[in-house]
Amino acid sequence: MARDLGAPDLVLTNGQIVTACGDKVVEAMAVSGSLVCAAGRDDDVSPLAGPRTEVVDLDGRTVVPGINDSHMHIGYFGAVRPPLAVDVGFPAVRSIADVVDAVRSARPVNGWVKGNGWDIGYLEDAHPERLPNRNDLDAATPDIPVALRDFSGHQLWANSRALELAGIDEDTPDPPDGVIVRDHDRRPTGLLREAAGALVDRHVPPLTDAELDQALDTVREIVHAEGITSVTDAALGPGGNAFEGGAAGERLLQRLAERAGPEDFALRTTVLLAFSPPTTSSLGDVTKHLGSFVPPPEKPGWFRVAGIKLFADGVPPNKTAWMTQQYAGGGCGCLTIAGETDGERLADLDTMIELAHEAGHQIGVHVTGDRAIDATVSAFVRAQNLSPRPDPRHYVIHADLASPEALDLLAVYGFGASMQPAIKWTIADLMRDMLGRERADYQWPMRSALDAGVRVTSSSDAPITFPNWRQGVETAVLRKSKATGEVHGPEERITVLEAIRTFTIDGAWQDRAENWKGSLVPGMVADYCVLDGRLLGTDEHQIAKTPIAATVVDGRLVFGQFPGAGRP
Repeated sequence: MARDLGAPDLVLTNGQIVTACGDKVVEAMAVSGSLVCAAGRDDDVSPLAGPRTEVVDLDGRTVVPGINDSHMHIGYFGAVRPPLAVDVGFPAVRSIADVVDAVRSARPVNGWVKGNGWDIGYLEDAHPERLPNRNDLDAATPDIPVALRDFSGHQLWANSRALELAGIDEDTPDPPDGVIVRDHDRRPTGLLREAAGALVDRHVPPLTDAELDQALDTVREIVHAEGITSVTDAALGPGGNAFEGGAAGERLLQRLAERAGPEDFALRTTVLLAFSPPTTSSLGDVTKHLGSFVPPPEKPGWFRVAGIKLFADGVPPNKTAWMTQQYAGGGCGCLTIAGETDGERLADLDTMIELAHEAGHQIGVHVTGDRAIDATVSAFVRAQNLSPRPDPRHYVIHADLASPEALDLLAVYGFGASMQPAIKWTIADLMRDMLGRERADYQWPMRSALDAGVRVTSSSDAPITFPNWRQGVETAVLRKSKATGEVHGPEERITVLEAIRTFTIDGAWQDRAENWKGSLVPGMVADYCVLDGRLLGTDEHQIAKTPIAATVVDGRLVFGQFPGAGRP
């Protein structure tokens, strides 16, 4: 395959180049300017080189299209990385005592100590009868407010000073769609789940303009080093103004739009707007902002607001995903939509999706429990049947426990599913305890979804997991857990090439950009990642550890270097 653009600027030879066009893998690729101009056998591509062409012998290394992390949180991720926040995730901390030590040595930012990443499953001194507590953090810093968000983003751990500033005490009622965890005397323990976290968030001082830029710089450097060239920020807008100092709010959205482009924030960025605070949605917020909020204009190829983000339920680790069957210990979770009854919440879910659909938006809905997924997919179908649109490409985000019936409907209507296999890797063992083996092993049913004909995209949900897409590929292929290495649901395994496509061309499909990015064939943009090793035909247990050698965006090297290069 070749496209005549004159002698190419670059020829890559002797490689394992995954085109993401079906299962096609080629040996060589040529690039002219910002476009791929040839891909095929060495014997066909190498002769295209001219006297000024740079020729790179890959020596068998793998090249993949630029990774499209199709669901992450750009500002939030940058704002909870050092130096703006303290890392309290595994393996930086391994116990509550380690968290206390990290907080004690942390530098406050704007008068607060912020942190991110703790996970009860990886705190060796924590268990259901010994949960993290405000008193732990008080021992480290009683006078400075502390707020530590857990790895899922759905739970906050605060000290007594933060609770005091937020006005949270034994008489404070649980907010709609949130839980203030309490001890036997009804005193708040410091754990705030779902919407309850917003009670503290709104008292955190906003990040400065310089700090927002620092957050963006941090993310750009990290994701380029991971071979990522396209991202979707899955919740930015007025609903995020009080979240993490505004890192998911309007100011960050505007700054991102201003900086997007090849000379600065060289990541092809898609955005879903958030009208409600993270983890919740309300019809009132959607009605208020849908017709009045004016997002920044598109920068073709670099920045585009695609639609809106809604939250339908919580997450299984917090027992807030809405299930048809109970969790171990009882309860079926809940919808996190404003309303007094399930009937009212379901009606509002239908209406929010209908309004956004009629307004021409692509809709992504955070939804994890099977009961909530069924309701969301039904709402998609209802909206499309009431107001038919050509190919709206709505999608369910996470889809942990999507039923076979829901998968079939997604496929029939051309809707997608955004999955995060590295979350499966992180929580698989915990889920067996909470859901039982059968449901837990089915969780993130990638094989079932692909076999049903659903367009599946994979992503990190950073900062929920670090954006190492190779870990996502390895988990999708092996289904092994992080904690024990046990296999969870081998029948849901997919192939390496299928997994790579979910991180590349399928993400481009979600972005409505599959005709110009996401694969390495002539005429597509030269966004690609060179690995320092091979992903195909080698030990699949080593995929996650394979280093990134170079990342190229729009034909320009943005990270690393090519292996030995020369002239023909």
